[in-house]
Amino acid sequence: MRRSHAGRWTAASFGALGIVELLGRLLPSHPHGFWEVAGQKVEIVVLLLFPYLLYRFTIAFIPPSERVTRFVSAMTVLLALATLVLPRFPAEGEPRPLWFLAYLAAFLFHWTVLSVIVALRLWRAGRGQPTVARRRMRLLAGAAAALTVALFFAAASARADSVFAATTAILGFVSAIVFILALAPPRLVRLSWRRPEQERLQRAIAGLVTLARTQAEIAERVLPPMADIVGAQAILLRNADGEIIGMHNVSESRRAAIETGEPPDDDEDSSEVLQLDVPGGSLVVWTTPYAPFFGGDELELLRTLAALTGIALDRARLFAQEVEARKVLEHADELKANFISLAAHELRTPVAAIAGFARTLTERADDLNETRVRQIHTILEQQASRLGALIEQLLDLSRLDAAAVPISKAEFNVRERAEEVIQAIPAAGDGKVDLDVPLQLETFADPNVFERVLTNLVTNALRYGEAPIVVRAEQNDRHLRVVVQDHGPGVAPEFVPDLFERFSRSKESSARASGTGLGLAIARSYARAHHGDLFYEPAKPHGSRFQLVLPVERMERA
Repeated sequence: MRRSHAGRWTAASFGALGIVELLGRLLPSHPHGFWEVAGQKVEIVVLLLFPYLLYRFTIAFIPPSERVTRFVSAMTVLLALATLVLPRFPAEGEPRPLWFLAYLAAFLFHWTVLSVIVALRLWRAGRGQPTVARRRMRLLAGAAAALTVALFFAAASARADSVFAATTAILGFVSAIVFILALAPPRLVRLSWRRPEQERLQRAIAGLVTLARTQAEIAERVLPPMADIVGAQAILLRNADGEIIGMHNVSESRRAAIETGEPPDDDEDSSEVLQLDVPGGSLVVWTTPYAPFFGGDELELLRTLAALTGIALDRARLFAQEVEARKVLEHADELKANFISLAAHELRTPVAAIAGFARTLTERADDLNETRVRQIHTILEQQASRLGALIEQLLDLSRLDAAAVPISKAEFNVRERAEEVIQAIPAAGDGKVDLDVPLQLETFADPNVFERVLTNLVTNALRYGEAPIVVRAEQNDRHLRVVVQDHGPGVAPEFVPDLFERFSRSKESSARASGTGLGLAIARSYARAHHGDLFYEPAKPHGSRFQLVLPVERMERA
C-alpha cells in the first residue's frame, strides 16, 4: 500500500538523521585514524542520503517522472562515491583545498536541488485536499525548506560559536518540530485544522432536519464534509439492504466491488479501508496517504457522525413511508370515488331501462301489440343481463379483495373449453375469432379461471380491437400459456402502466365503447389467485397481445 511505502521512507529518512547524530557523538572532532576517517565518511554519506530519502517519501503522493528520478538517483550515487574516495576532510580552522570546495559545492547543489524538489512536490500535493491534509503537506514542505536553509548556514559557518552556527541550530530545531507536527500532529492541532470542515459539517447536519427529505439528499449533504473533516480520500454510504445511498469521490472500480459484494479494495491512492456500522446501514471509508494519522479520535468522530446520519436516514425512511402511505390512501380514495361514479352511471342505465319498460308493461299492457311486447321483453332481458354482469363483476372484485376465490383444479381439453367460451360471446360470430389450439391439448388447472379470463380477453379484443382475433394456446415447462391477439390500434403507450388498474379507461377506449374498467383488473386478479399472471405487450405490426400464464400440475390417476 502507498501508506506503508510512505511510512517506510519516512522512517528511513529520520533513521538516517539518527545515525548521523549517533556517529557525531561517537567520532572525535578531528578524526585521524583509518577507522575514524571511515566513520566520518559514512556519517556524511548517510547525511546526503537524507534529502534523497525524503524525495522517495514524496513519491507516495505524486508519481514522479522517470527522468527526474534517474537524475537525482545518479547524483546521489556519484556524490556518495566521491565522499568515499576523498582523502580526508579539512578540520575546523584548516585551509580548504580547491577539490574540497568543489566537493562542498556539489554537496550543497545536491541537497538544494533535492530539498527544493521535495518542498515543491509536498506543497503541490496539498492542493485541493481537505484542510487537515493540506496543512500537513505544507508543513512538510516548510520543514524541508528550513533544512535546506540550515544547511547553507552550516556551510557558511567557520566557527562553532558564530552567528551562522546559532542560526543553523535554531533552523534545525524548528525544522524538526515542524516535521513532528506534520507527521504526527497532536489532537489539539488536528482539531484546529478541522475547524473549516467542522463548521461546514455543522451546517450540513443542521440542514438534514429542515431540508433533506430523502436518503439520497442526506448522503449528498453529509458525505463530502464527513470525508474532509477526517481527511478521508473517499466515502460511501449504504442502507440496511446493502444498497448504495450515496458516495463521495468513489471510483467506478470501488463502486463495482461494493455492489458485487466483494471486499473493498485498497487500490489506487488509498491506504486503508474502514467499514463502520451505522443505524440503518453502513459506512465505507477509504483513508489517504495525505493524512495517515487515522486513529481513535478519527474513528470516534466518524462513529458520532455516522450515528447522526443514521438518525437522519431513519427520519427520511419514515418520511418516505408516510408519503407512500399517503399516496396509497389518495389512490384508494380516488378509486372509491371512481367506483361510486362509475357504478352509479353503469347501474343507472339498466335500472332506468328496466324500471321504464316495466312501468310501460304495467300501465299500457292492453294498448301494446304482441310484437311490441316481445321487443320490450327482449330489452328487459338485455338490460337485466347487463345489470347482472355488472353485479357479478363487483362480486368478483369483492371476493378477490377478500382472497376468497377458491381454486379448484380439474383436467379439461383446452380447445373444447375455448370453443365453448367463444361461442357464448354474441359478438364473436362470423369468423371474427381464429382459434389456434391443438385438438389434443389437455391441462390440469382451474376451468373457471380459464373461462373468466379468456372471456374477458376475447370480449375486450372484439370491443376495442379489430379482426382477425387469434387465440393460441400451448403448454410447456409446467405452464399453460394462452395468447389473445387482435389487429386493432393497440393500447396507447402512456396508458400501459394503468392498463390493469381498477376503473381505469383510456380516452380511446371510452370513446369506442362503454365499460367499467374492471375487466382486466379482475382477469389479472383471477390469474394471480391461481398463482399465475396476465401480461400485455404490443402486437406486431399493430394491435394488442395479452398472454395468460397458469401453472399446471399433472393429475394423479388412480
